[in-house]
Amino acid sequence: MTKECEHFIQENKVSQNTKNCEECEKEHLPVVALRMCLTCGHVGCCDSSIGKHATKHFEETGHPVMQAVPEKIWKWCYIHEEYY
Repeated sequence: MTKECEHFIQENKVSQNTKNCEECEKEHLPVVALRMCLTCGHVGCCDSSIGKHATKHFEETGHPVMQAVPEKIWKWCYIHEEYY
């Protein structure tokens, strides 16, 4: 892991919009783990989940940084493809 990247400048102090991945709930898909967008608080499932909704959120919005939730032990920058 390296120091935080410049994309964390865009990071807001946000809370989760939902407790779970709403897209997976609507599609009745299982969730492996959750990620929260640090720009807007959107909660999506990880890439190990069928829906990959956290990545889809990045692709649709350009919001670059996600954080593992509920643990909040690491962050992921989609631009640099690196954990922090």
